Amino acid sequence: MMIVLLPIIGSCKRITSFSHDSRLVARVGNHELYESELLKYVPRGIPSEDSVRLAHQYINSWAKNNIFLDVAEEELSKEQKDVSEELEDYRISLLRFRYEQEFVNQRLDTAVTFKEMQAYFENHQEMFKLKRPILKVRFVRIAEDSPNLKTILKNMASEDNTELVELDSLAYKSALKYTTNGNDWIDAALLAREFDTDYETMLAGMKKQYINIPDGSGNVNVAYVLQFIDRGMVGPVEFYKEQIKDIILSARKQKIISDLEKDLVAKASSQKKLVIY
Repeated sequence: MMIVLLPIIGSCKRITSFSHDSRLVARVGNHELYESELLKYVPRGIPSEDSVRLAHQYINSWAKNNIFLDVAEEELSKEQKDVSEELEDYRISLLRFRYEQEFVNQRLDTAVTFKEMQAYFENHQEMFKLKRPILKVRFVRIAEDSPNLKTILKNMASEDNTELVELDSLAYKSALKYTTNGNDWIDAALLAREFDTDYETMLAGMKKQYINIPDGSGNVNVAYVLQFIDRGMVGPVEFYKEQIKDIILSARKQKIISDLEKDLVAKASSQKKLVIY
């Protein structure tokens, strides 16, 4: 089977510089690909080399699909090539999905109160056992020879408001990175990325609530652990807020769809559109 590509596709010219929409850019057997179709898949305003690369990707995909199509047309039996039933099933599923989405979007209450989240959390405790530890920390990345390092490390463990203000000020001036997540829980694996290690190694190095690991480039990464909950324990509801919200909204969606199904069937029956013999 012959594949013909227009020579300009292999050049460094910008794809959008083609002269007119009817230009033929590739052919596979009796299948032809024109510039106007190709340009739908190549964003405007991108560098010429990216334009050419995306064009090649689309042409290759288009060519492979049509090569397989022609071979299938030749090799498969008439019965095997009859996909009308599958297409009709797909059409029905797609139309049903689109209608359900539109119906749900018009009726779904997306407001979820903390009280609702708390109630769900308390009734499904087994779902919320931690797979990894979580922590509340203050974190700083700073040069090992910084004159403010000693004061910053001391104040990271403080609860005195004056010392915390001083910590913020010094860290802002001299730290490469400073975050204080005293009110937010963080997954140990996410924190471990700051130390360029795995969370088990990170936690094994914790001493007196400090995790202190030099990065080998003259800087030190330090986290002061304010709170810690180990894996296997039930985490706090605050840590699961987004997950619980998604669960509640998903249940609401399913309830709307279930009620819709019942209403439509009941309506069809009452109007004699549904008759079961």
